[in-house]
Amino acid sequence: MRLFKMLVVLCLCFASCQTKKERPSETQKVAAKLKLPKQPNILWLVTEDMGAYIPPFGDSTVATPNLSKLANEGVIYPNLYSTSGVCAPSRAAIATGMYPSSIGANHMRTNSYTEVTGLPKYEAVPPPEVRMISEWLRQAGYYCTNNYKTDYQFKAPVTAWDESSPYAHWRNRAGNQPFFAVFNFTETHESGLFEPYGFREIETRYYKPGDRDYKWKNYGSSHAKNRMDEADTPVHLPKDTKFTIPPYLVDNEVTQRDMWKLYNNVGEMDKQVGVILKQLEDDGLLENTIICFYGDHGGPLPREKRLIYDSGLNTPMIIRFPNKQKAGTKDDQLISFVDFAPTLLSITGEAPKPYMQGQAFLGGYEAEERQYIHAAADRFDGFTDAIRAVRDSRFKYIRNYRPEQGYYLPVAYREKIPSMKELLRLKAEGKLNDIQMQWFRDFKPKEELFDCAVDPYELNNLAEKPEYQDKLNELSAEMDRWLREIGDEPNLDEAKLVEKLWSGKDTKPATKQPVITAKDGLVQVTCETEGASIGYKIIGQDGNTPQSWEVYQGPVQLPEGFKLMVQAHRIGFAPSEVVEFN
Repeated sequence: MRLFKMLVVLCLCFASCQTKKERPSETQKVAAKLKLPKQPNILWLVTEDMGAYIPPFGDSTVATPNLSKLANEGVIYPNLYSTSGVCAPSRAAIATGMYPSSIGANHMRTNSYTEVTGLPKYEAVPPPEVRMISEWLRQAGYYCTNNYKTDYQFKAPVTAWDESSPYAHWRNRAGNQPFFAVFNFTETHESGLFEPYGFREIETRYYKPGDRDYKWKNYGSSHAKNRMDEADTPVHLPKDTKFTIPPYLVDNEVTQRDMWKLYNNVGEMDKQVGVILKQLEDDGLLENTIICFYGDHGGPLPREKRLIYDSGLNTPMIIRFPNKQKAGTKDDQLISFVDFAPTLLSITGEAPKPYMQGQAFLGGYEAEERQYIHAAADRFDGFTDAIRAVRDSRFKYIRNYRPEQGYYLPVAYREKIPSMKELLRLKAEGKLNDIQMQWFRDFKPKEELFDCAVDPYELNNLAEKPEYQDKLNELSAEMDRWLREIGDEPNLDEAKLVEKLWSGKDTKPATKQPVITAKDGLVQVTCETEGASIGYKIIGQDGNTPQSWEVYQGPVQLPEGFKLMVQAHRIGFAPSEVVEFN
């Protein structure tokens, strides 16, 4: 009888496993049936400071015809999270596939506010084997362009891109080479709420290869200057629109106007996205390209950007696959910015690199769905905090390493936002309610736990409620595991961090000069600095210098009378000088 019962149990377990295999989740079905070209073109459309303010994610305040069409023909991902509530650390994660706090990229920014910190300018220093994802794609034969943000917390090696400039475009590639092209849209940036309001001058005329007068943006101008007159600014929704204001902000005319600006900026960004999509379609490349739209972190409003509540971390993502595969579907899996780099390799047929701390969510090397995402907040401009967060599909756990100081940091840049000024004014007059005052508490709890399903604004801390202790312990243990795994020391003094990155020396490490040797017309280049990328250019007898640096992967044939230019650069180190060889 015991044997019979054991057999029954085993059969039930087997049947359960078979049921799971026969009834995959919607996410698994989306991935399982995708048919992708061997080396698909990849187009990234990246906007800034972007919450879920668009119709495909349930907010129909302003029409976004281009993004709505993209969503109708693609898959929406509502659970994408940045690794920080601000751009530069998050961009470091995207570029490397590593958590910013594991490589010294967690402070915003590493090379600024030195007059406040008393520290030298420094860069994140990842392990020697780390390359920017664009360099890995270049090595696989991709033409890689970036138009035009480069805020990675380190200087990009010359090997990172074929072109990174306001003129960068897939149309500059040779023949039918597969491409990875990034276009950054700045209309939705926090500074778009400043007064006087108006867009930077924007030129959307049709791009032609080699046209160096073309400007996708008014490149080089600051966010607050060179704006058009508001009277000349395109209006994408009526100015008398009444908005729902988050409870942590004050619902008055000032905040209502900031909300109008926010949505008007979204409408203008959508128009700019449409220009790029039209160019792709006109080139006949639409059905051989994976198109990905996402924001660089959450929203621009006070108590959103820079914080690690969902309002600062969560940003919408839309992916359109060739031939509208899985059109109009939703994928609810948790995705982190550290997953982008391994996923790019996976969809181009390569295994993610062992050093990458993220995991592929698409392609031939797709991993099991995430259980958790992780995030960090440290120094923002001249003010330092130390906060870490972990979130599962429903609950958010936050650990405050400096509970003795309040949440609010007086960041001067943020205080240019009118609704931020209004919060500070009403706080001084004692007119904020309890919810609005939460951000201005003198102290923080050491631990916070939020049920994001019923408390999306993360206002009701459950950390001390007995019925939530199991969840608190689970997420706390997961945070401990994550911190150990990536080597994060949340309260490490920034001066000690720099000392650690520079191996105890007083100056930034430098990449050693490349060594060039030649035999029988083949030129070999080496560099003694472990992990250095090597870029080269071949200059012809006519003296013309190519625009792009090639990625050195092996001996180069150099015809007689030609010249070689070489530079070596390890990420986080100073680059070598450019060496020439005849």
